[in-house]
Amino acid sequence: MATSVRLDDEFVEDVKIHSAASHRTVPKQIEHWAKIGQIVEDNPDLTYEFIREALIAREAVTAGQVTRYVRRTKRTTR
Repeated sequence: MATSVRLDDEFVEDVKIHSAASHRTVPKQIEHWAKIGQIVEDNPDLTYEFIREALIAREAVTAGQVTRYVRRTKRTTR
């Protein structure tokens, strides 16, 4: 469901710059920032870099671009 929202012109200009650099549309850039903000509020102990890498990893799994981990060293027992 689409909802119209009034945004500050200065904010929209900033979004345009970031959306162009990220190859996103303006609405998708705002959605991206909203998603990041929601994750940060739910997990204040996580760094932005960790959140970014987790989102990238999730997309890689969705796209099927991952392989199963296989341990290459022998496990030692004590």
